[in-house]
Amino acid sequence: MLKLTPALSPSQPDPELLKKLEPVKRVSILVVAVIAVVILLGWYLPVLGKILPAPWKLMTAETAIGLLLNALSIELSAPRYSSRTYRLSQLFALLATLLGIAILAEYAFHVSAGLERLFPFDPTSRSPWPDRPSPQTAIGLALLGITAMLLRARARIAVRVADFFAGCLGLFVLTLVSGEIFGALKIFGLSPITRTSVQTLFCFAILTLVAILGRSEAGVFSIFLGRGIGSRIARVLGPILLVLPFLREIGRARIDQSQFLPEHYSSAILASVAATVSFAFLIVLAWYIKSMEAEIQDLSLRDELTGVYNLRGFTLLAEQALRLAHRSQLPVSVLFVDLDNLKEINDSLGHTVGSQFIADTAELLKRTFRETDVIGRIGGDEFAVICQCSHVEMSIAAHRLEIASAALNAKPGREHPLAFSTGYVTAKEHDRQSLKELLTLADKSMYEEKNRKKHPRS
Repeated sequence: MLKLTPALSPSQPDPELLKKLEPVKRVSILVVAVIAVVILLGWYLPVLGKILPAPWKLMTAETAIGLLLNALSIELSAPRYSSRTYRLSQLFALLATLLGIAILAEYAFHVSAGLERLFPFDPTSRSPWPDRPSPQTAIGLALLGITAMLLRARARIAVRVADFFAGCLGLFVLTLVSGEIFGALKIFGLSPITRTSVQTLFCFAILTLVAILGRSEAGVFSIFLGRGIGSRIARVLGPILLVLPFLREIGRARIDQSQFLPEHYSSAILASVAATVSFAFLIVLAWYIKSMEAEIQDLSLRDELTGVYNLRGFTLLAEQALRLAHRSQLPVSVLFVDLDNLKEINDSLGHTVGSQFIADTAELLKRTFRETDVIGRIGGDEFAVICQCSHVEMSIAAHRLEIASAALNAKPGREHPLAFSTGYVTAKEHDRQSLKELLTLADKSMYEEKNRKKHPRS
């Protein structure tokens, strides 16, 4: 049966897109949880630690605990869980936030919060604080925890606060990741004290993305998952605008390091490339908007249920077809179709069955007539077709429509037969009848057929 979906505002998140993203979010959280648990076991079980890759110790036990708490909090804050589970998720987020704040306090006030007694550490590390995560890791844990606590915020002020912390988290993690990328490319120097491990950055990036997606049902980030033009443009522009500045800086650093060109030439090359890319991007964006405008215009003229033209679209195109026929002095015919007993079908079998009957009728019309003919749903159970053809040709087309309907009803498993009445009229070459007059005459012809069905001659 036909599945109907409720109309949504363009600003609302697209349910289909949310449904597709849900397994991605869950798998991402699972990956982070597995990494954190494996590294924790590596710290507490020396036998396992010996078989793990050498860099695993770059993520401290405190970091693994904080990431695991945040991952659990984000997962359990999903709307599918109960309110009691949501309170547990907020507790996990609070613990992760307090852990990050405690580590920062140790750095700021040169005191010990006693965390070294709870978690193992590597005494052979060259870091001045082998028992502590880096300061930026602590900030990330705190920001991630605060964002996780506010994931389901819906009050106006709470939404603004949640968006602010989610934005700060995204900016902070993007800075960490880009710093690691530049360092890995040997563009800038690295300090062992300020460096964050690759596995920690990976987990931060994944959880940040999932947290921002979690804010997609309310607040400013909902723009990325909406159904309107702005959302679709944001989904295209977002990744490009994030990547372009880093590509430019990488190019600048490479040119400066090579010392192959004078400084003013390198600036000219980069400026020219940036201008060319920007112009090309403008052209692509303009074409994208143009295609969406065409799609929107088509949607405004189409009936959502059947895919044929609605009353507005049919009237617009039928008037044009009628003017062309008058100008070329060609015959033009109008067919009127009305479903039989649709009200009784809706009352006895339900509106879903009635909607399926309407969709089936539209499909039969599309198969019977040519692509150049204008087909429209002009009422709840009424259709009209206008085409440049003679009365005989329209009669043949109406007969083909009846044959197609009988074939549909004869299909195995068809429980309820589809029935409709038709009427048609033809304007001669020199007639100047309006579309309204032709539809009225075709409607009258249809009702005559409907009456003949109800009162057949004996």
